[in-house]
Amino acid sequence: MMKEASAAEVNQILQNQKFYFASQETKSIDFRLEQLKKLKAGVKMHEQKIVKALALDLNKSELESYSTEIGILYEEINFSMKRLRKWAKPKKVRTALTHAGSKGYILPEPYGAVLIIAPWNYPFQLALSPLVGAIAAGNTAVIKPSELTPNVSALIADILQELYPSSYIAVAEGGVSTSQALLDQPFDYIFFTGSVSVGKVVMEAASKKLTPVTLELGGKSPTIVHEDANIRLAAKRIVFGKFMNAGQTCIAPDYLLVHTKVKAALIEAMKVTIKEFYGEQPIENSSYSKIVNGHHYNRLTGYLNDGTIIFGGEKSDDKNRIAPTLLDEVSPDSPVMTEEIFGPIFPVMEYTSLNEAITFINSRPKPLALYLFTQNKETEDQITGRVSFGGGCINDALMHIAPPYLPFGGVGESGMGNYHGKYSFETFSHSKSVLKQTNRFDFSFRYPSAKNGLKLVKKLLK
Repeated sequence: MMKEASAAEVNQILQNQKFYFASQETKSIDFRLEQLKKLKAGVKMHEQKIVKALALDLNKSELESYSTEIGILYEEINFSMKRLRKWAKPKKVRTALTHAGSKGYILPEPYGAVLIIAPWNYPFQLALSPLVGAIAAGNTAVIKPSELTPNVSALIADILQELYPSSYIAVAEGGVSTSQALLDQPFDYIFFTGSVSVGKVVMEAASKKLTPVTLELGGKSPTIVHEDANIRLAAKRIVFGKFMNAGQTCIAPDYLLVHTKVKAALIEAMKVTIKEFYGEQPIENSSYSKIVNGHHYNRLTGYLNDGTIIFGGEKSDDKNRIAPTLLDEVSPDSPVMTEEIFGPIFPVMEYTSLNEAITFINSRPKPLALYLFTQNKETEDQITGRVSFGGGCINDALMHIAPPYLPFGGVGESGMGNYHGKYSFETFSHSKSVLKQTNRFDFSFRYPSAKNGLKLVKKLLK
């Protein structure tokens, strides 16, 4: 059983980090670059251990582990290292006529000691990708990995302990008790990835100390397949996005809205694609991920009763596996359509007009992601212009998370704040504004003793 970190231990870690941060060492750009270089080298050294730990906890294949966990992290590190000096430079800004002679600039500065709470679905990448931003911005950090993936959690602790002193980067392993002990501490910033319900707990705890937060949550991400979509390609990309990691992806397509005219064709194409990807018996496929634990497995099997199974539905209690499943004739008010699924069950609903689909999505909390399959620019503009969502793709699924040039984050109940690339640096930096005034002259009209001061101020500020 994983040992919980005590309140005293957590407090001591934070005090050590605040003392180290006060030394100013983490603010050096050369220092930050060296730490990012160390992180990449450390991950490379332990690649096979990472793959093994992910296989033990989630039965991830080596391909999936590398492409969705290790490779994304390398790209994030490389991207940040190449651009860090530019990001960290003070940025000059223009000054108003009322401030003639002065110079203004914005100085990115680190918050201090930050807390990163990671989830279990991509337990390695989602613990260390935010860390890249925290290091790049010049912070110290405490990482809380998920206790539901104990092998990955232990490995993260081992790797980071090898690379860094705990006064700079520390790992606090444990469950709810450890999380609570961490949230009771006065961190300078909190970055949380996980469920909406836990996100509310994190935000409530942060509010008591007015600690700024980034919340990367989830929700029910719709996939719309319009009547003019490329059906074969849509089926392939939707199946890829939905059933990767057995659907345990925060931005996985959560439910399908398909135009009545192409519903039958799309369903048939998806059935063919699922067989191509996972074979006739997916639950026997050694490369197909398992559900993380018994609690989530039981929760997911309950959804199988919320509609008519038109494909899949097989399950293995021993292996915690559920085959890719298509569920038709679902009620909008059923649990499978009101709760985030986070598993390989895909409810199918149909629509006859785009307005109908838009109205349905907008009647529900704002989703983290949205995927639209169409070949019509007007349809694309209707969806992107009228529906609010964190981010998404046109004619693809999941892939908007990969480019470091795009910010990733939610809106409304699906989260707040964003990260990746420059946006990670900005998330973990405070933009400090500075105005440097000239001493060569002085505008006396601004002072209470000035004659005609009001008249001049009105003239300047009209």
